[in-house]
Amino acid sequence: MAKVNDRIKSRRLAMNLTLLDVADFLGVKEATAQRYESGDIKNIKHETIVSLAELFKCSPAYLMGWEDEVKNTSTLTPKEERDIAKDLEQIMSDLESESALAFHGEVMDEEDRELLRRSLENSLIIARQMAKKKFTPKKYQK
Repeated sequence: MAKVNDRIKSRRLAMNLTLLDVADFLGVKEATAQRYESGDIKNIKHETIVSLAELFKCSPAYLMGWEDEVKNTSTLTPKEERDIAKDLEQIMSDLESESALAFHGEVMDEEDRELLRRSLENSLIIARQMAKKKFTPKKYQK
């Protein structure tokens, strides 16, 4: 049975994410994210496992080693995912002017733009999932 830390690392690598990406998503230091992967932290909080599963698009049970198969937990259809990608590209292109992507008068660099893009993408996905759950009649919910 694979260990939690091994699954965290393998999913991170499969998703082409850095330790900094994981740390930023969780709101922790990069060293803490590295400790999750190395196995230095033995008892990872439930909330952290759930957040990691969300980031890695798998189930918490997979990360814990209770399931052997990675199951995509996305509740969005391919069309909805394309719509989100289209909306995200429109938002980013609207923000591309020199003055729009600035923080305290400093123009944002490429890394900051990518972090903003990922944050916006996650926000759009969550908003779509919440709207879908709220407005889909119960008889059509799986």
